[in-house]
Amino acid sequence: MNLFPFGNSFPTKYKLSFPNFLIKSCLSINFKIILHSNMSTQKNLFSTDLISPEVQASLPKGYTLRPLSIDDYELGFFDVLSVFEDIGNLSKDQFLERFNYMRARNDEYFIIVIISPENRIVGTGTIFVERKFIFNAGLVGHIEDVAIDKNHQGKHFGSSIVQALKYIGIKTGCIKAILDCSVENISFYEKCGLQNRGIEMSCDFDTR
Repeated sequence: MNLFPFGNSFPTKYKLSFPNFLIKSCLSINFKIILHSNMSTQKNLFSTDLISPEVQASLPKGYTLRPLSIDDYELGFFDVLSVFEDIGNLSKDQFLERFNYMRARNDEYFIIVIISPENRIVGTGTIFVERKFIFNAGLVGHIEDVAIDKNHQGKHFGSSIVQALKYIGIKTGCIKAILDCSVENISFYEKCGLQNRGIEMSCDFDTR
């Protein structure tokens, strides 16, 4: 929002028409608004323009879907992720280091969260955009780390997360989205519109 159309300068031809104190006040107000807007944007991993309005509207009253934020370490992000997989004992500094790395590549990493009315994270999911040579140098989205807080399972939040990630994939130009899942979760992802097209293969490395 820009209340002062001349940016942070004031055209000479208008200076005679306005008192100096008024010019300074307008410039100060405009600068503060721009600064606040930029700070709000920088807190998020990516633009809120990629959040599905349809999924947002489908959530229960008081729940919000948004990008991962730099402040989410304190809101239970790791608590929810640990439902899906062991994450180790990560510090806030480690969270911030990884967050800033991903934010610098915000055309590749998209992590979303569902926030409860109590301002706690109750669901999360990721889509990573891979750049390929095949598919005519196409983009492929990898859906990862879909996790819902144990106290909020059964509310269709998992489906909401997947649909929101698919929306991001479409908006970023992916030709398809793929994921790996356990056998017991196949039916869930089929209900979300995905098809079983292969078998997952894995090789673990000892990084100790």
